[in-house]
Formats: sequence, structure tokens, C-alpha cells
Amino acid sequence: MTTTPSTTATGVSDGEELPLAGLRVVEVSTFVAAPLGGMTLAQLGAEVVRVDPLGGAPDHARWPLAPSGTSLYWAGLNKGKKSLQVDLRSDEGRRLVTDLVASSGEDGRIVLTNAVGRRFLTYEALAEQVPGLVHVQVDGHHDGTPAVDYTVNAGVGFPSVTGPQGHADPVNHVLPAWDIACGLYAATSILAADRHRRRTGRGRRMRIALHDVALAMAGNLGFLAEAQVGGVERRRMGNYLYGGFARDFTTRDGGRVMIVALTARHWQDLLRVSELGGPVKALEDGVGADFSTEDDRFAYREVLAGLFAKWIADLDLVDVESRLEGTSLLWSRYRTFTDLVADGGVAIRDNPLIDVVDQPGVGEHFVPASPIALGASRTPVVRAPVLGEHSASVVGEWLGDAGYDPSELQRRGVIA
Repeated sequence: MTTTPSTTATGVSDGEELPLAGLRVVEVSTFVAAPLGGMTLAQLGAEVVRVDPLGGAPDHARWPLAPSGTSLYWAGLNKGKKSLQVDLRSDEGRRLVTDLVASSGEDGRIVLTNAVGRRFLTYEALAEQVPGLVHVQVDGHHDGTPAVDYTVNAGVGFPSVTGPQGHADPVNHVLPAWDIACGLYAATSILAADRHRRRTGRGRRMRIALHDVALAMAGNLGFLAEAQVGGVERRRMGNYLYGGFARDFTTRDGGRVMIVALTARHWQDLLRVSELGGPVKALEDGVGADFSTEDDRFAYREVLAGLFAKWIADLDLVDVESRLEGTSLLWSRYRTFTDLVADGGVAIRDNPLIDVVDQPGVGEHFVPASPIALGASRTPVVRAPVLGEHSASVVGEWLGDAGYDPSELQRRGVIA
């Protein structure tokens, strides 16, 4: 199904009001974390206005691009928002943004930004004119110095344990994991601050540093304590699972599957479908191990993997899949992004998360809704705006009573 060309969420899904209907957020952002935070709220019904400078922020033309040159990246991270394009270098443009925040009503007065060096957007400057302000600032480091996902990842240590066993150089992963987590933290902090304001009437200043998010997760997952308390310097191990048994395997016809045996039940199912219970028991007795435990499965992972690799190498991918289906094992064939969209998206089109949207400059393509399912329904899939698409309507609706004339502002180049 192709969605309508609407560019803003109505706040209603299947006749029911979305959870954040009525919440207004002014977002002045770029790149991943802050835009993702705003989009997360927009997909749940909030009215999010993304404010960009004239011509767009640095991410407006960021790769990947459609054949037309339109940024698929920008379109992907700004679904469901309204777009306001303002001359942020002018006093009048900066005053307009301040008034926009102040006029957003008691359920609004929320600012989400990762802008640096724009004093008028700081909590101190805005709070003087906006009572009850909720202000969330996304920074690179806790001291305000800049950072991006790649530099944060390098500094925390993950590239030293990512990649093939024995590889000497650091390996960055392509998923901006800390940007993603930071954006979701940003959305969570807005909801927390808004709840606090509803209870107390007071706004809040909140800050989230990208590096702090990565450092926190390195601590939460035990990486730091393992090095400090255990004295362990973790090494690369390719696609093995640290502390358990899992690995990728290649089939006779060149297919590839990832198999994960986390629990005793998983392990017994793997032995059953592979018919390798006998050889594995002989190995277990020979080395004095207990393969019902994760510890010993991990310790002998390479020799165990060799047994299963031979079993899978004698089968085609379809045969491996048919044997693994119906078991408790955690497994998946390896796919590329091209595989996911091939043949009309046969691999993903049955998932209610995915819809087809006609995005200006891109055309019809698969677009995800919010991964948060609301009972039996999904939030509506709404395309991203064109840069500045809502400049006049936002100014007219939010600031018309304050004497702002959208046509005059457009004529003078204050908004575009």
C-alpha cells in the first residue's frame, strides 16, 4: 500500500489518538542523534518542527543519495516532521525561533538541539523568555567539545575488539550505534522532563553527550569492569559470540547462516538437528568438558565449530534452513540490503512496520513506521518534508497572533 502524500502526523491511528498528540517540539538539529530523537517523538504523534538555516543544515545533502541527488539519509531521519527554513544569521530570524518556542503552548516549549555556537538557542538565553522551558542539548563530550560516532567509538575501545581474529588494525563498524542510542535517550529525556513539568510546573535543562552514551554502555555491558577488575584484555574473535557458542557457517552452495546457541535447550536442538551428538559427546569426554555450560562451549568453540561447519558445508542453504526451522535455535541467513528489497521486498513486505511512501525527489520506496507497536496497530507512516515546506504554515499557525506575516517574511528572505 502506498501512503497518502501527507507530510505531518495527524495524531490519530485507526481512530485512536496517538500517545503524544498535542505535544509540540522545536528541533534545531543536524546529522543523526537529535533528528532521530525528534522523529521518534513525531512518529508517536508529537508535532515536531525541524528548524533549518537557509539552504539546509550540513546533513541536507548527506549520502546516501537518490539518483536525483535527494538525500535518502535526510528523508529517512525526518519523517513526520514539519520543516521551517529560517535565516538564523539574522536577528529577526533568531527572534522568530525564540518566539516560536514561546508560542508553542504549555504542552510545547520544548527544544531539542545539537547546535553549537548559537547562543540564542542555549537554555540560559531561552529560559529568560520562555517560562517552563524543557531544553535538551545533545553534545559530543561532557565538556561540550565536539565528537561524532566514529571518534567516540574509537575513543571508547570497540574497534579494538571488532573484526577478524588476528587482525592488527582497528575496525570501525558502519552502524552509528552511539548516535542511535543518544537519539533515543534524547526522546526519553524529553518525555521525562515533560512529565516533571506537568507535575511541578517547572521546566528542565537536560544534556546528553554522545561520548557519555558510549561510555555508559561500555560500563553497563561489563567491558570496563572486565578490564579493570578481571584484568582481561579482550581480543578479536571474528563472528564468534563472546562467552557462548555462536558463529557464521557457509553452506555447500555458498549461502551463509548465523547460528546462536545461548541456552541448554538451544544446544540440545543443535545437536539433534545436526546428528552430531555422538562426536560432540566423545569430544566432551575426551577433554573433560561439560558442553551443557556456556563456559565450556566457549572455551572449545573452535573445535566445536569445526564439527558443525563440516555438517553445514555438506548441505545447501535451503536444506539448512529447513532443518533449523521449528527448532528453538536462534539463527538467520545472511542478507544484504539489496536482498531485503529484491523481488518487491519479499523478505520484508509482510512486516507491518514497512509501508511504501512516495517521497519527493526519491519516488516510491519502502519506509518504516515507528518500531513501537500500539497494541495491534502501527503508527501511521508519514513521509519527510521537503526543506522549508511548512515555513509559511508554521509561522502563520504558531505566530500569526504575534503579528508575524509569513508572506512578508518570505519576501524579505527571513523564511524560505
